[in-house]
Amino acid sequence: MGLLRALLVSVLVASAASATPRADHVVVALGDSLTAGLGVGVEEAYPALLEARLRREGFDYRVVNAGVSGDTSAGGLRRLDWALKLKPQVLIVALGANDGLRGQPPAALRANLTQIVERARGAGARVLLAGMRVPPNYGDEYARAFAAVYTSVARATGVPLAPFLLDGVAGDPRLNQADGIHPTAEGQRVIAEHLWPHLRPLLAK
Repeated sequence: MGLLRALLVSVLVASAASATPRADHVVVALGDSLTAGLGVGVEEAYPALLEARLRREGFDYRVVNAGVSGDTSAGGLRRLDWALKLKPQVLIVALGANDGLRGQPPAALRANLTQIVERARGAGARVLLAGMRVPPNYGDEYARAFAAVYTSVARATGVPLAPFLLDGVAGDPRLNQADGIHPTAEGQRVIAEHLWPHLRPLLAK
């Protein structure tokens, strides 16, 4: 599985780098199926919608969708070197949903996210951290501790935080697919709209 994942990531990065017209600046969205756009077209996922807005507003950026379905924060950390090979000016970190669904310890999530942020900044990227919440399947205490990780990492590293990636989308059946987890195309548009005010200050025009 490790070799298969490495090959998948290699193809992902190579195709992303070649399929989109070149631009002076790069934004990489490092995430899971919520970022990959599971169940919707690639052009309907929020990274593509952000790229379209960047172009409309005169920013010379391309946005690379580095979302891999099923990925955890540990998986994102393992894939980080591939993402940084694209030399992004901005890295959107949208990981943790699968950690929560699997009941992973919040301390492990915090450690992984902190390493991702610190290594990305060390490579010269500005980082936008997108928060995540989980339903209280594992109890209210776990849900609170999980959500608090993102605020803690943002404060400790000094990076901006979009408090909840699924703000305005989670729990709304009109904006989610039948599984109740993955956003529809309209839900992806809401995500892009909510991320934009946090992304905009990190851009160079």
